[in-house]
Amino acid sequence: MIVLLISILVLITSLVYLALMLFLRSGWNKIALFVPESKHFKTNVSVIIAARNEETNIDKTISDILLQDYPAELFQLIVVDDHSTDRTADIVQTYASRGVKLIRLNEGKSLNSYKKKAISEAIKFSDAELIVSSDADCRMGSGWLSAIVSLYESGDYKLISAPVAYFQERNSFEKAQSFEFSFLIGLGAAGFGNNIPSTCNGANLAYRRDVFYELKGFQGIDDLASGDDELFLHKVAKAYPEKIAFCKSIEAMVYTHAQSSLGSFIQQRKRWASKSTRYKEKRIVILGIFAWLYNLLFIFNALAGFLNPVFWQLCLFSLLFKMFSEMLFMVPISSFFRRKELLWYLPVISVIHIFYLIFIGIAGNSGKYSWKDRMVR
Repeated sequence: MIVLLISILVLITSLVYLALMLFLRSGWNKIALFVPESKHFKTNVSVIIAARNEETNIDKTISDILLQDYPAELFQLIVVDDHSTDRTADIVQTYASRGVKLIRLNEGKSLNSYKKKAISEAIKFSDAELIVSSDADCRMGSGWLSAIVSLYESGDYKLISAPVAYFQERNSFEKAQSFEFSFLIGLGAAGFGNNIPSTCNGANLAYRRDVFYELKGFQGIDDLASGDDELFLHKVAKAYPEKIAFCKSIEAMVYTHAQSSLGSFIQQRKRWASKSTRYKEKRIVILGIFAWLYNLLFIFNALAGFLNPVFWQLCLFSLLFKMFSEMLFMVPISSFFRRKELLWYLPVISVIHIFYLIFIGIAGNSGKYSWKDRMVR
């Protein structure tokens, strides 16, 4: 009787997971590939970078931004130094003659959300119509800003999310991260396409300055260290559900690096998972709970197989079904990122994700994590 019930449960959850992957694929496909048009731009833009101990990266990021083909008179670059203990601020200062503005945080009291504070300070200094945020370890092509603003000026958008990808991987561990990260970016884009926005990435995010102040910035989410991106997205989506967009354009892509060690990877994902405690959209919460329980079922069947080998057969069936479902979602996304060769990592990632999601689902919502040499929650 138990075997029959678990078999039915495995079949139902597998079919639901397939339906979910097809739903996400549909959301991704609903977003048209955006091709920026050459035009006369009119939008004033402030590019904002919050930096802490980025002396090895900040020079390249600034150089890429200053090489944008967007009209120089229409954009400014503001870098906020978040109490760096290395040469980050000194390096930024060398670009002062080229119009780069340096702001130094000098908070006397301890904060739990230094990055939100840094972004808020930069926006105070800005008088631009559009805020575009990125990170101090990112690289971008010369058409990055033009692509984002081109989409912005094509419609009355309040917030635009744009793609982020890992690059210059040095080993299989980092390539596997690239594949998994593209899944997350695709997941976020699919949410936009299905009108259920859930995630975005602050390394490539644009929003109107007046909307930031209209929605009182990060008020209400400023006690959480992370969340300057997707928790703010949720605020904008609630106020303007039809005025947000994903810029599905290679020209709009921002590139960054995968984590070099397992420890740093876990800390990063704990930080990302910590934001889920603030999700208010019930559909997103339900999907998250389903995904966690769905993966927990694999563990149950794997352990129960020691008592009855039939459970191992159920585990294998559902695993193959899971891989097939994820392949359907990832083929078009890998094609967009021009990284189809990473699809070979899907079987390994699919298995690892079972354990990873269960662990991160618990660890990310309990306790502290390390971020930029600080322990935060």
